Amino acid sequence: MTTLPDPAPYRSQGYLPLPGLLPREVATGMLARLKVDLGRQKVDFARLAKDGPLLARPAVEIYGYHYPMFAAFHWGLTGTVAALTGEDLLPSYCYFRIYRAGDICRVHGDRPACEHSVSLMLGAADDRPWPLEVARRPIETPYERADMAFAPEEDAGAMAMTTGDAVLYQGVHHHHGRTTPNPNRWSAHLFLHWVRRDGPFAGEAFDKQPPPAHVDF
Repeated sequence: MTTLPDPAPYRSQGYLPLPGLLPREVATGMLARLKVDLGRQKVDFARLAKDGPLLARPAVEIYGYHYPMFAAFHWGLTGTVAALTGEDLLPSYCYFRIYRAGDICRVHGDRPACEHSVSLMLGAADDRPWPLEVARRPIETPYERADMAFAPEEDAGAMAMTTGDAVLYQGVHHHHGRTTPNPNRWSAHLFLHWVRRDGPFAGEAFDKQPPPAHVDF
């Protein structure tokens, strides 16, 4: 993505497709580096699988505070996402997940740390597009749900994603999910979240840890 898209649709409908946010070579390189690093540390992928109410079965997850490359990428993307949202943002947290063939992600709303979010596809075994769906109808107060489908009145939009594609969305106030089964043998995704510097969720910034006020060398 060489130029930033018009942010007006993001403000009006709660999401904005960002096709080609990351060059395919860079996305693939991040995955390759992850695999090498975990191999060097003799990390068993099976031990990284986690279950949850949104998943049909356990999925491999790695959080940014456990893997510096993801955290650095997350922090470095802050200026771009701030420009797209028109808000003064700080990063909260990010995580990586691998979905397998037939997996879904049930319809849900996010916790406060996910005021503004980017879902980025880093790769897929068969390079088959898999859509993220986001409800256009906003909600003032998020509520707990893990549904297999959207209600018709939510007017969900579906954004097909392949390697390097992303979607920017307001995860707290627009429910979202992947209700169509994954058509790939596997797909790898990075989820990155921000909060407004002076907003109601500002305490969620930097995984609720205060950043260093000064560094000297």
